[in-house]
Amino acid sequence: MTSLKIGFLPLVRSTFDIPFAEQMINDAKSALLTTGFQLEEPEQPISDLAIAQEIALKFADMPIDLLLIFQASFADSTMVVELVQSIDAPIFLWAVPEDWTGGRLRLNSLCGINLAGHALKLRKYQYDYAYALPDDAEALNKIRDLARVGALRRHLKSARLGVVGEHPEGMDTCHLDEAQLKEIFGVQIQHIELDGVFSRSRAIPETTIDQTRNVLDLKLDNLSTLDQTPLNGTLSIYNALKDISAEEKLDGLAVRCWPEFFTDMGCAACGAMSMLSDGFEMDAPLPCSCEADINGTLTQFILQNLAGAPAFGTDIVGVDQEQDLVALWHCGLAPLTMADPNIPAQGGLHSNRNVPLVMDFTLKPGVVTFARISQATGELRLVLGKGEMLAVPKPFSGTSGTMKLDYSAQKFLDMLMFEGLEHHISLVYGDYIHLLKTFAKLVGLPILTI
Repeated sequence: MTSLKIGFLPLVRSTFDIPFAEQMINDAKSALLTTGFQLEEPEQPISDLAIAQEIALKFADMPIDLLLIFQASFADSTMVVELVQSIDAPIFLWAVPEDWTGGRLRLNSLCGINLAGHALKLRKYQYDYAYALPDDAEALNKIRDLARVGALRRHLKSARLGVVGEHPEGMDTCHLDEAQLKEIFGVQIQHIELDGVFSRSRAIPETTIDQTRNVLDLKLDNLSTLDQTPLNGTLSIYNALKDISAEEKLDGLAVRCWPEFFTDMGCAACGAMSMLSDGFEMDAPLPCSCEADINGTLTQFILQNLAGAPAFGTDIVGVDQEQDLVALWHCGLAPLTMADPNIPAQGGLHSNRNVPLVMDFTLKPGVVTFARISQATGELRLVLGKGEMLAVPKPFSGTSGTMKLDYSAQKFLDMLMFEGLEHHISLVYGDYIHLLKTFAKLVGLPILTI
């Protein structure tokens, strides 16, 4: 994971115990650096409004993941307000306790963040805080989590997602509301014509397709048994989408995968999207959703950034209420890194069109977090939950798995239906519920937990 960058801004007031305050500042810096953060800081602690204005101007265009205001001593809220109005980053207020000696109040740090919190609340700013010594593990963990979602928000503001074609008729769940996505996340949408993708695919040199095939042969041992013409069609689509994404500097794709890829190209787009989502022959994974589901791609981008691993968009196709199990399935676009290592993945045929290439494997066992940027109410909210993928035979062909819920599958199904949620959810391996909730609070998204 890339080192998180923190704007470390210590505040002091000269009428308090400055040597003690400087000791706290140095201890905090040492703890943050030891934890692995990269610090951007002023040469001296901020002690008055004029200095705060200078620092605000210097930090205004600096790419930081978290603004950490370290209240080394008491100060009124004017400096804090000046800083947060100019610096676009999540805000963390840190005060340090001092011994109750019966003597002089040396820092009065807590009163400082109390004033700051009131001022920020009045001005509708979100923030978190710690009242702890500089080496406090819980405080450092809170800082790390907020910086991680701050980095995610910063990446989203510069992210470009491509939409290839439009979602199929009747797939309202995949509707694109470009204005809402821009307002809340800052993402940009690049529209790409299907015909342009097809033209690029047909122009991919055979040598390039052969090179891709040679690498893929190392992962799938049955490609020679498939119809080679549509197989090469999928590989050409992969290369075309990869090239377009590089040229347009895209961070994800939502692709209208049917019916045109079958009727015009004679092959399945699923395998190509699996390879892109896995970062096959690429510097980084490129999250992909089928049916031009841009909110699915956005959700996968979020999960991928938090987990540092590929994410997968899937359908919910079955619920076993007695055993609290959910069957997850899609035609074959899950990244190969999600395959159960004990069951070899295969190249397969699309279940409805009977042409390659789709990925055919069982999702590997382990804890998974699932999520969805949902527009079921007309306004965006974050739907999230957690389960465990089981080491059992896959329920259907394609990329599929069986998820054990921590709660009633009937309640899961009721919420899915009565909330009118989308038929696609995205998942990633690991537990990222806390980080997702922290992110949702940061960007002002309501949360629905299922």
